[in-house]
Amino acid sequence: MTELSGGPALPQERRVVTAIPGPKSRELLARKNAAVASGVGSVLPVFTVRAGGGVIEDVDGNSLIDFGSGIAVTSVGSSAEAVVRRASAQLADFTHTCFMVTPYEGYVEVCEELARLTPGDHTKKSALFNSGAEAVENAVKIARSYTKRQAVVVFDHGYHGRTNLTMALTAKNMPYKHGFGPFAPEVYRVPLAYPYRWLTGPENCAEEAAAQAIDMISKQIGAENVAAIIIEPVLGEGGFIEPAKGFLPRIAEFAKSNGIVFVADEIQSGFCRTGQWFACEDEGIVPDLITTAKGIAGGLPLAAVTGRAEIMDAAHSGGLGGTYGGNPVACAAALGAIETMRELDLNARAKRIEEVMKGRLAAMREKYDIIGDLRGRGAMIAIELVKSGTKDPNPEVTAAVAKACHSAGLLVLTCGTYGNVLRFLPPLVIGEDLLNEGLDVLESAFAEL
Repeated sequence: MTELSGGPALPQERRVVTAIPGPKSRELLARKNAAVASGVGSVLPVFTVRAGGGVIEDVDGNSLIDFGSGIAVTSVGSSAEAVVRRASAQLADFTHTCFMVTPYEGYVEVCEELARLTPGDHTKKSALFNSGAEAVENAVKIARSYTKRQAVVVFDHGYHGRTNLTMALTAKNMPYKHGFGPFAPEVYRVPLAYPYRWLTGPENCAEEAAAQAIDMISKQIGAENVAAIIIEPVLGEGGFIEPAKGFLPRIAEFAKSNGIVFVADEIQSGFCRTGQWFACEDEGIVPDLITTAKGIAGGLPLAAVTGRAEIMDAAHSGGLGGTYGGNPVACAAALGAIETMRELDLNARAKRIEEVMKGRLAAMREKYDIIGDLRGRGAMIAIELVKSGTKDPNPEVTAAVAKACHSAGLLVLTCGTYGNVLRFLPPLVIGEDLLNEGLDVLESAFAEL
């Protein structure tokens, strides 16, 4: 029998043939528990053998609808044709030289694409790394080198990584920071414009939150001491929060007026995820630096800092880099992913996903008052679950809904500072029938509560 391959050839269907996880996955889980550190958890311990389009197939023959995309990574679908083609060709040529030893064209090509795609018509340069956390950490290094200042400002509910510095930048304690301190100094946290939870109402959120944040920066830190302000234009792990309209432009203008480097962390929201190449474009924001990773390379590890040439050039020669940063195979995959995004117009696909998902989820919110808020853009959509008749977070029901979805063959993820947000990140290439079937499973999970 010819074995099916993954990628676009994989049948696009939900198929549940065993309990989830099934017996083979449970055997592998036992091996994982014996060999892998306990700190490395898994949302759903089904062991993948193939993935493509909008599905993941496990070792037991189950085919799950994928509303996670490996946390916004496989936006072009797992094993997309152009990604496989370009990465395979590069594998056959060479796998590594280290760009800092003998450079290669693929790295340069990725940086040229980033200069074209990121907001703004100013001269830009990039540096490539392995992970989102590395990108954020290097953005801080670059900003400090450019401004000769040390303080870094971040926001409530923000997430920026798991290295020591980026743990300091991240707001949520558990599971990201608990027991891992002390953390890097000169990091300051200010309020975020979180419309659903702003005490005086969403209509006042942008103005009041910006005024509070600017006041805290000015009085408690001193704007003249701040090297960088870092924010996710749509917050990821913190709950898919869209800052109230007007908040981001106000903060960006404050940064510009005070010589502060404004950094847009687009690691989860970038590369067509929100229906635009980058989420900061929604309000016309042109960041000084932009950090990217996740969706950039179709599943291979790659990250970047892209920004104004004069800022990017502030670090001394040899001050940026890393052994694997901008690996040639990952660069080839990134060029394949960008090719796919253009050819399939994945920004338009993301907007269609938003239209379908928001329509269905709005109808669910009318039926179930535990759905307190519906938010997000493109294929970065979330619902916040609360206790009936209140805005009190309801992480228990959130976990129960996710578990019911998993058992029925739909992979969903949770997030949020309070653990009460269901987030939906389907691959941008998912078929509409499969998308609706996944939403049917979700609705059934609510009906069974």
